[in-house]
Amino acid sequence: MMTAPEPSALARLLHPLSRTLSVELASALGHLQADESTQARYEELAARCNDGQLTPAEQSELESLVEANTLLGGLKAEAELSLLDRKAA
Repeated sequence: MMTAPEPSALARLLHPLSRTLSVELASALGHLQADESTQARYEELAARCNDGQLTPAEQSELESLVEANTLLGGLKAEAELSLLDRKAA
């Protein structure tokens, strides 16, 4: 039998949030996404990274975007959990 993977540290830190989100905030978080210029910049940096052409400043910028995206993904997951819990109740 397969066991579920252990949640990440970020998931453990964000989990209490799902119990306190309003429906409106949970819904807003679920729909949150990067604006066009930020997404385009991320894609540009990712392509340059794959080609091994990033400057140190660009590498730092890309890492910041990845960290922000990871945090946003965790927030969105907790928002979705909050909405699902409310529907089940």
